[in-house]
Amino acid sequence: MHYALEENYFRGYEWWLMKEAKKRNPNIILMGLPWSFPGWLGKGFNWPYVNLQLTAYYVVTWIAGAKYYHDLDIDYIGIWNERSFDINYIKVLRRMLNYQGLQHVKIIASDNLWEPISASMLLDPELMKAIDVIGAHYPGTHTVKDAKLTKKKLWSSEDFSTLNNDVGAGCWGRILNQNYINGFMTSTIAWNLVASYYEQLPYGRSGLMTAQEPWSGHYVVEAPIWITAHTTQFTQPGWYYLKTVGHLEKGGSYVALTDGLGNLTIIIETMSHRHSMCIRPLLPYFNVSHQYATFDLKGSFSEIPEMQVWYTKLGKSPERVIFKQLDALWLPDSGGRFTLELREDELFTITTLITGSKGSYPLPPKSKPFPRVYKDDFNVDYPFFSEAPNFADQTGVFEYFMNAEDPGEHRFTLRQVLNQRPITWAADAFNTISIIGDYEWSNVTIKCDVYIETLEKGGVFIAGRVNKGGILIRSARGVFFWIFANGTYRVTGDLAGWVIYAAGPVEVMAQEWYTLTLTIKGHLVSGKLNGKSLWTDLHVSFPENGWAAIGTRSFQFVQFDNFHVEATP
Repeated sequence: MHYALEENYFRGYEWWLMKEAKKRNPNIILMGLPWSFPGWLGKGFNWPYVNLQLTAYYVVTWIAGAKYYHDLDIDYIGIWNERSFDINYIKVLRRMLNYQGLQHVKIIASDNLWEPISASMLLDPELMKAIDVIGAHYPGTHTVKDAKLTKKKLWSSEDFSTLNNDVGAGCWGRILNQNYINGFMTSTIAWNLVASYYEQLPYGRSGLMTAQEPWSGHYVVEAPIWITAHTTQFTQPGWYYLKTVGHLEKGGSYVALTDGLGNLTIIIETMSHRHSMCIRPLLPYFNVSHQYATFDLKGSFSEIPEMQVWYTKLGKSPERVIFKQLDALWLPDSGGRFTLELREDELFTITTLITGSKGSYPLPPKSKPFPRVYKDDFNVDYPFFSEAPNFADQTGVFEYFMNAEDPGEHRFTLRQVLNQRPITWAADAFNTISIIGDYEWSNVTIKCDVYIETLEKGGVFIAGRVNKGGILIRSARGVFFWIFANGTYRVTGDLAGWVIYAAGPVEVMAQEWYTLTLTIKGHLVSGKLNGKSLWTDLHVSFPENGWAAIGTRSFQFVQFDNFHVEATP
């Protein structure tokens, strides 16, 4: 809902992603969690709890729309990612879900720290009843007493967030086990699933795998994928952890799970401190050394004749082994007892399930840099996605748009569609911006047709060498060429507009198309309006490289067309 009560269930890539996930695993669990909210919900405040009914309505319609338009059942809904919760809002949300026949949708709270949500639940029976799961972020494998006293499911509802090399894989292997052993958490959710964003943005390559080159099709199935498989191929949501789990004598840990129908899966990890540090929190030192561990299968498990063995050894080749099936353990002669030799940075899955498999995939296309010459005229009749490829919106939303009135060259454009600042999660910029291209680009020419819709206060820019994005977007530097509806232009060294290189009058007004051209070569910058030189050879010294970008002054409607960038060595 970009605007008050406006509903659109076909924006963004998330609907597509959920449907693709369901094709592969119909039982996969779907969860929603707002990070930000549309500005109109806040009635002028950066706060989603101004009108509790309205915010609950906004969330519940999204859940109902997921079912109505896409046949997707949302299983869990959160409150506000890593920000304040409102006790009355949680109760209103629960009542509204129930009233809409969505009793099956469970509430998870508060996707922040264990407190104050746990204590609040202990003091408030209605809140306790409304919340199904307590979710904490980056708990460092530990929980708190109040959370355990609620007797609710405890989840690490965001974790990992670490570079997906072997150290990231070690982090993931360690916390998948120890979040339960140390903190009784029965779910651990990795942020993020697939690193599909420009690598130089904050938290580059912090996904379980990497697919950050849509222009080449190159992707890498990184080690954390196979670490995940050690648990997820041999258990399912609904399996139970056994209580007889814990730490190994010389470092490392083991968990065991059962489906209650006779199947058993044991996962053992011996990740060393050095090779399993997550990005947060700080990991106290511990030691892991060579050891033998003996496991005794008791009760009904003592009847198990054979168990499959899957093995990973992280580190340098030639020792490195990723998710390999070893010889099965034959148990009848040993009375349900077996011993494993364990060295550091290893992972074993011992299981009764015979369905494990190391999936294969065709060799991905070779990695290539972003094309040096790139054009987009946005002429798409029925776009499959609402956003244009390769543009990465850092503030604001840029969507394909059709000008019904314009039968000519600018019938299909890209339009910035937010008309007010959202209720933000991070510190978004006050101007909208979408980045594109190669962060290493230095010498570039960027050309784009622009159309300011807002009279007097309207403004638009094209930019090069943009050096920051994500949570750091407010402080982005670069070379920004602005024109304004009041008949002025500006060249600034930053998105916020504090560093002014040049400014002056220019024949520009709203609701007319103009072509902007920005050329950056070495330390010199020049600009053209409609092909005529506006200024030449301005001297800039910083930054030396960065992305190309388009954007608007504040949150207002502006259209872009015939975007063209050319980078030269």
